[in-house]
Amino acid sequence: MHIIDTHCDALLKLQIAKRNELFSGKPLRFLDGAELDTNFLRLQQGGVKVQFFAVFVHPELPDNEKWQHCLEQVDLFYSEVLEQPRMKHIRTWQDIDTLEPGEIGAVLALEGADAFGNDLVKLRQLYRLGVLSLGLTWNFANLCADGVGEPRGGGLTMLGKRVVELNNEYHVFTDVSHLSRAAFWEVMQLADYPIASHSNARELCDHPRNLEDEQIEAMFLRNGLIDVVFCPEFINPASQQATIEDLLRHIDHLCTLGGERHVGLGSDFDGISAHVTGLEDASAYPKLIEALQKRYSETQVEGFAFRNFLSHRPGMGTNQSKT
Repeated sequence: MHIIDTHCDALLKLQIAKRNELFSGKPLRFLDGAELDTNFLRLQQGGVKVQFFAVFVHPELPDNEKWQHCLEQVDLFYSEVLEQPRMKHIRTWQDIDTLEPGEIGAVLALEGADAFGNDLVKLRQLYRLGVLSLGLTWNFANLCADGVGEPRGGGLTMLGKRVVELNNEYHVFTDVSHLSRAAFWEVMQLADYPIASHSNARELCDHPRNLEDEQIEAMFLRNGLIDVVFCPEFINPASQQATIEDLLRHIDHLCTLGGERHVGLGSDFDGISAHVTGLEDASAYPKLIEALQKRYSETQVEGFAFRNFLSHRPGMGTNQSKT
């Protein structure tokens, strides 16, 4: 069964390894690097058909270094990920439909607007480079919005609202996974294409990175997607351990709120320090599918795995060529 996974941090791992290569002499290859949960071979083994690759620039980096860090990760997306002959760059959402058997689609995403600051020229350049999903923040505040870890809990700035408008124009997802509660509700008013690329249900695990039931219902009303994350800390309260069964409880809960056609998968592989038992890397996806098949119909499981995403892609049937 095909899998569409809307979040991983392989580019950050590749960048760190590249910067350390001169000192360690140990290159990290996307093809088969053992340190990567989402290396090419593991994506193949897991049946992943489309993988989102996040660009993450840490907010604590000096401002004058952030754009360079962003470009380094984008460069690795092109030079490492797309270097594999069976990896295909998804530049428009229709490109997914042209994937041949054995090909894996690669989507470029941005996790936090820190990379471009208040420079919309840089943002438009990222669109041109292929960014199709954009989260305004990580956990902290930036020039666009407050994240879940910012104590003041502010909403969107004028710049943040403009970025959401640009996402709409370019048929790009606006990712709410790290937003403060106030910023989330403002995005609900503005975004044509909302997604929670890697979040779970706060009713089951009271972590600020998870979504409250009211938020979940709002996402579904806005035709948004919520993709469950495999981080044990977001699955079980105050725990670094979780089973596949624990993860499925979050899918169950989302479905009780009307999410059967709005739920997907956003592993956060390569961005998490602990793993769900049995889901240690992308090659283990068949175990999750098998567990889902024991409690849901084949149609429902296909929905969670890939079909829900395909039916919620931005701007389908419209001309997306703005660059």
